[in-house]
Amino acid sequence: MKPEPPKIPQATTKRLPLYYRFLQSFHNAGHKRVSSQELSDAMKIDSATIRRDFSHFGALGKKGYGYDVANLLEFFRKTLDQDEAANVALIGVGSLGTAFLKYNFQKNHNTKIVVAFDTKAPVEGMMKSDIPVFNPSVMEEKLLEYGIELVICTVPSRSAQEVADRLAKTEITGILNFTPVRLNVPDTIRVHTIDLSVEVQTLIYLIRNKSIE
Repeated sequence: MKPEPPKIPQATTKRLPLYYRFLQSFHNAGHKRVSSQELSDAMKIDSATIRRDFSHFGALGKKGYGYDVANLLEFFRKTLDQDEAANVALIGVGSLGTAFLKYNFQKNHNTKIVVAFDTKAPVEGMMKSDIPVFNPSVMEEKLLEYGIELVICTVPSRSAQEVADRLAKTEITGILNFTPVRLNVPDTIRVHTIDLSVEVQTLIYLIRNKSIE
């Protein structure tokens, strides 16, 4: 996968796919240009934040005119490598993993789940939601066979580091970790952890302390 552009704040990087999604909506609605305030109203993000994010990439708009929707959409498409699909593997086909298989990303994004692994699956594989699911005993060879760059990990917490240790010996470069475990991996692998319980607790705290920005 293409590395993140240098000197771009992580918070800005996380918003780039959102900008791309909303610009697609404006483009599909026939808008030729859009202002930072219009994007702000649609995305519920402060317009100053949007202008600051865009400034990291140079002059994307014109004062008094706003942003050309088609040009901006093309810029973010290239920035996010939307033309180059990334093959994704799912490890752990429980309740959350099954939801991922049913949704899959290929309908709306440049990524798609092409193979999955679960301890209940046979070595020879089985089909689930049109995706082949194999036993983890053949994980390394199948990751190579399917050209996997990114892995979504939804295994039980007790198995997370063991899985990460095996992945560290493969060619994958990213793990989207849905376990609460902080994985130890080599610098060649980027880990993005989403702890759903922490996210819920954070939201509860924020809605009960509305004075916090």
